[in-house]
Amino acid sequence: MVKLSTRSRLHSRMSNFVDWIRAGDKDDIIIKQSKEIRERICGQAEADGLTVRSTPNSGSFAKKTGLRRHLQGDSYVEGQDIDLPFVVSPRDEDGAQIDELLRRFARYAQTSYPNTSRTPTRSSIQLDFVGTKLRYDLVPMLAVPGDNFAQVLLRSNGEKRRTSVQKHIEFVTARTGKSNLLAGRVLFNECVRLIKWWREFRVDGARVLKDVPSILLDLLCAHAYDRLEVEETYAGTLSRWFSLLAGTVRKRERVAFSDFSRLPAASGNAVWTVLDPVNPENNIVSQWDKFQVDELAEWLEEGCDSINRAIAADLRGDDVASLESLVELFGSPFKHHCEVKE
Repeated sequence: MVKLSTRSRLHSRMSNFVDWIRAGDKDDIIIKQSKEIRERICGQAEADGLTVRSTPNSGSFAKKTGLRRHLQGDSYVEGQDIDLPFVVSPRDEDGAQIDELLRRFARYAQTSYPNTSRTPTRSSIQLDFVGTKLRYDLVPMLAVPGDNFAQVLLRSNGEKRRTSVQKHIEFVTARTGKSNLLAGRVLFNECVRLIKWWREFRVDGARVLKDVPSILLDLLCAHAYDRLEVEETYAGTLSRWFSLLAGTVRKRERVAFSDFSRLPAASGNAVWTVLDPVNPENNIVSQWDKFQVDELAEWLEEGCDSINRAIAADLRGDDVASLESLVELFGSPFKHHCEVKE
């Protein structure tokens, strides 16, 4: 395999695009506003009979995998999620039910921010601030007695699932830290960003695969990193990652990790298995059918073809063809944000 130069036009374009999609221009605002929201909501919860045990950092902001919110033609990228978990110990049984908790947190949000848009979801209350154009998800979770690094996530169907916000953050940031020790500027979390952006432009025209959750992309990227690490260039890295992951998905190979526990025995009950490293009993794709798995494999195969065409064009000095292949991969915003602005 020919190694792409870090001085190539392709690497320069992808580096500029990575810098642009990074949602880092509002970090200070997010930190300040998150602190204020936590204080106000905690005060309301405590007064209402809930004991707030902790409010750990969570979501793509904490993992440093968030995307810039962007509207380009008909292509809309949602941007990074700012999850604000509130790990609580209710004083009565009703307070441990998701419907009741969401009603309470909606009330706390209304009292604390009466002029801010609020939207309930299956497991959170979204707050949209017009001034900063930021969205926060207030996520009530149950504390696990005797374990400060575990929580119970409540689902609208009544399911209660043990998890750990802190360990999910560690899972991603540990790989980013390891990648920082390798040659070149390419980091694990930056590749996750690129894959998440690529996902946004594939879902829009999907046949059956309307939702590819970010946690699945985190795990697939970790699977690729653990086997291949990162190259000195983004294109070289994505070429190998797309190829590996296309084979993994097409062959229904199990994806599992031993970061926090031993690998469990294989189970054949699902079409495909991608295990949550924090809770190996949780198969992230347990509800997927064969058509969804096949479509994801097709996406990855096409992604591999596009990045390899871009590399081949770059090596023969055809900048136009290389750019066209990258636009196929990342959508029209790429051509507008892959060059350094004068």
